[in-house]
Amino acid sequence: MRPLRRSSGGLAALGCCLFLLPLLSRGADMPLGSTLSPGNSATWTSPNSTFSLGFTASASSPSLFVAAITYAGGVPVWSAGNGAAVDSGSSFRLSSNGDLQLVNGSGAVLWSSNTGGQNVSAAAVQETGNLVLKDKTGAALWQSFDHPTDTVVMSQNFTSGMNLTSGSYAFSVDRATGNLTLRWTGAGSTVTYFNRGYNTSFTGNKTLTAPTLTMQTNGIVSLTDGTLTSPAVVAYSSNYGESGDMMRFVRLDADGNFRAYSAARGSNAATEEWSAVADQCQVFGYCGSMGVCSYNGTSPVCGCPSLNFQLSDPSKPRAGCTRKLELASCPGNSTMLELDNTQFLTYPPEITTEQFFVGITACRLNCLSGGSCVASTALSDGSGLCFLKVSSFVSGYQSAALPSTSFVKVCSPPLPNPAPGSAAAPSAGGSGFRAWVVAVVVLGVVSALVLCEWALWWFLCRHSPKYGPASAQYALLEYASGAPVQFSYRELQRSTKGFKEKLGAGGFGAVYRGVLANRTVVAVKQLEGIEQGEKQFRMEVATISSTHHLNLVRLIGFCSEGRHRLLVYEFMKNGSLDAFLFGDAPPGGKMPWPTRFAVAVGTARGITYLHEECRDCIVHCDIKPENILLDEHFNAKVSDFGLAKLVNPKDHRHRTLTSVRGTRGYLAPEWLANLPITAKSDVYSYGMVLLETVSGRRNFDVSEETRGKKFSVWAYEEYERGNLAGIIDRRLPAEDLDMAQVERALQVSFWCIQEQPGQRPSMGKVVQMLDGVMELERPPPPKSSDSFFSTTTASGGNSSMVSTVASSAAPPVAPSTSPNLEQEMALGRSESARNRDRVTRQLLSPQPYMTM
Repeated sequence: MRPLRRSSGGLAALGCCLFLLPLLSRGADMPLGSTLSPGNSATWTSPNSTFSLGFTASASSPSLFVAAITYAGGVPVWSAGNGAAVDSGSSFRLSSNGDLQLVNGSGAVLWSSNTGGQNVSAAAVQETGNLVLKDKTGAALWQSFDHPTDTVVMSQNFTSGMNLTSGSYAFSVDRATGNLTLRWTGAGSTVTYFNRGYNTSFTGNKTLTAPTLTMQTNGIVSLTDGTLTSPAVVAYSSNYGESGDMMRFVRLDADGNFRAYSAARGSNAATEEWSAVADQCQVFGYCGSMGVCSYNGTSPVCGCPSLNFQLSDPSKPRAGCTRKLELASCPGNSTMLELDNTQFLTYPPEITTEQFFVGITACRLNCLSGGSCVASTALSDGSGLCFLKVSSFVSGYQSAALPSTSFVKVCSPPLPNPAPGSAAAPSAGGSGFRAWVVAVVVLGVVSALVLCEWALWWFLCRHSPKYGPASAQYALLEYASGAPVQFSYRELQRSTKGFKEKLGAGGFGAVYRGVLANRTVVAVKQLEGIEQGEKQFRMEVATISSTHHLNLVRLIGFCSEGRHRLLVYEFMKNGSLDAFLFGDAPPGGKMPWPTRFAVAVGTARGITYLHEECRDCIVHCDIKPENILLDEHFNAKVSDFGLAKLVNPKDHRHRTLTSVRGTRGYLAPEWLANLPITAKSDVYSYGMVLLETVSGRRNFDVSEETRGKKFSVWAYEEYERGNLAGIIDRRLPAEDLDMAQVERALQVSFWCIQEQPGQRPSMGKVVQMLDGVMELERPPPPKSSDSFFSTTTASGGNSSMVSTVASSAAPPVAPSTSPNLEQEMALGRSESARNRDRVTRQLLSPQPYMTM
C-alpha cells in the first residue's frame, strides 16, 4: 500500500506541474514543436502579459477563428495570414524545421513565415508586441514588426517599403515625399484616393531617402528620415501628452481610413484619436460599386443612386448596388438620371484620361452617347471640368455642400429616390380595403398634426419676426437654385464648440473653426455692423455663394436669426498668406519661390474672375495677404469678396474717407482722395501684395535699409539700379529662384501700383503678364501723393485721371466737411492743399484703418 501511496503522490505532483506549465512558461521562449489551437485557451505571452498570441473569434463568423497578437484586454495588433479565418480544427505551430505556420483543419498550410531551415530555435512574444523567431544565440531571424498586417504599435517602425492592408484597402508611406498614401484595389484596377503630406518643413521642399512612420508614446504620429534633423510631426492624437497604462497605435481600418487610437490596459475597445481622411465619404469604394455615400447626422450611410438600383446585399449596405434592369437589356432606350449635389469620386488615372472642359449639358450628353460611359460628374466650382466614368466600379458621394451635378446611365424611365421624409409608394400586394383604411388613418393623423402646429403658431409665433409673414419669401430664397445652405445659430454654436477656436478677427468680425455634422471642417465668420434688412442680406449672400472659382474661397452657407448674422466658408488648412510672408507661419513652415509665384498667379486669376467674368463686376475693396488663403496644397483662394457691400449697402464706389474699411498700405490713392472706386483700385492693392510676395516685407515698412522711405518707393529705386537681390526675400534659397519670373513679378507690381488708375493694367492683363503671354515694357516710377493730388485737383478736379475713373463709375462725391473747413476757405487755401492735409492727417493718425 505504501508504494502505491508514493506512486499516487508522484502522479498528483506531476499533474499539478502540468497544470501550472502555462503559467510557469509565461514570457518564456517557445521551443520548436510548440503548437496553439482554437480548442484550448493556451497562449504565448510577453514577460509582463502585456501582449499575447493565441486564437480569437473571427469578426465575420463566431464559428471561425483568427491567430492574432492582442493587447491586454483583447485589442488585436497583428494576425497570421492577414486575418485569415480558420475552423476549430486548425493550429498555429512552430515546426521542427523552424517554420512558423498557420494550418487549417485539413492540414493545408494557409500562411508561413518561410523560415524553415534557417536555424530557428525558438519563438517569443516581446513586451513591445513583437513576435520574434530566434536562433540559439538569441539573434532575431524573423519578426512580426517587419511584416505588419493592419496595425503599427508604439516602438514599431513602419518604413516606406511596407504596406498595411485591410480588405480592398492598402496604406503606405511614399518613399520620396513622406506622404501618407491610401489605395483601393478592385475590379482590375488600383485607385490612390489619398496622398497627403502633413508637415510643410519637408513637403515639396526636399526628397526623402527612407521615411519611417512611428507612433510615439506621447500620442504623436511622426516621420523620421536621414535627411531630417529631427522627427517631423505628422499628426497629434486628440489625447496627446496624456499618460496612463495604455497602448497607442495607428491602424488601417476596414472602411479604408487610417486612424490613430489609444486603448487602456484591460479594455477590449480602442478610442479613436485622429483620422487621416476627415470626410469618410471621400474614401473610394466605401459604399461599394454604384453605392452613394451620404451622412445621417454625423454617421456615413450608404444607399443607391435611384430606384433604378437595388442593394446587392440588403444585409450589407456597403456591398454596393446593382441595376434592376441592366443597360444591355435596353439598348437605345437608356437615359441619364440627374443627381444634384453628387460627385462620383475620380482619381488617377481617370482624372487625367477622362476629364474634359465642357458645360453641364455636354457632360450629360457625352456620357449618354458614349458606349463605355456609365456615369459623369460636372463640377460647378468655376473649373468647368467634367469627368466621365468608364470603369465598371463607380463610387459616389452626395452632400448639400458639394458644388457638382452627376448623371448616371439607366434604362428609361429614370426613377429618382424619394425626397427624405416623403412617404413611400404603397405596395401592390395585400388587401385593397386594408390599404385604403391605412391611408385614411395616416391622412387623418397628418391633418391633426398640421392643425395643431398651425394653432400653436397662431397663438405663440405669429407676431415673432423670425416666423412672421416674410418667412415664406425667405424659404423660397433658401431653396432657390444655387442658394447657400441655411444653418441655425444653435447648429453653428455646436459645430464651433461655442465659438471656442478663434482663427482670426477683422473689421467684419471674428472667424472661428467649426466641424459640421458631416465632419466637414469650416470657417465660421460672425459678421458685425450689418446694415441691411433680412431680405436684402439673404439676396446678397445668395449672390456671393453663386460666385464659384478655383481661386475663390467657397461660401457654404449662412445663418440669419434675429441679430445673429454668420457666414460659413470652406476651411483653408494652411491659413493666410501673411503668415508665410512675414514670419508668423507654424514651426517649419516656409514658402519657396515656385509656391509664391503660383500663389501670386492664382490670386490674380481669382480677382480677374471677380472683375471680368462674373455677371456683375465685384470690386473686392480689401486685397491684402490676410485675405489670401491657402488650402492644403497651397492653392491660393481670395476670401471676403462681396462683404463690403454686405456691411454697407450703399454703392462702395462713393465712400468718403470716414467710411473706408480697407487696410493701411494697400489702399489705392483714389480712396484717400475721395474719388470713385473701380476695379483699378483692386489692381493697386494686388500690386502691393505682389511686391510683398517677392520681398517678404510689408510695403509700408520704413527702416534704415530703405533710407527712411516707404518700402515700395525704395524697391522701385533699387529696381532702377538693377539691384534685384536687395529686394528679394533673403529667406528664399538662391538655387530655387527663377530670376526671370522674379523680375517679371516686380515689373507687374510696379505697373499695378501706378498712382493714376488709367496707367494700371486690368487684372486680366496682369494674369497674361505673369504668365509671360504679354510682353512687358519698363514700368514708369510711381508718382508721389503730392503729384497725385495736384493732378487730380487741377482745373477744378477735372483731370484725365478723374475722367478715366468716372467713365466706369459714378461721378465723385464731394469731400466730407472737416471741422475747420470754413477757416481754411477763409484763409483762401486751395482745394488741393486741403485735400493733401486731410489725407496727411489720416495717414499720420495713430488709429489704423479698420481691416476686413
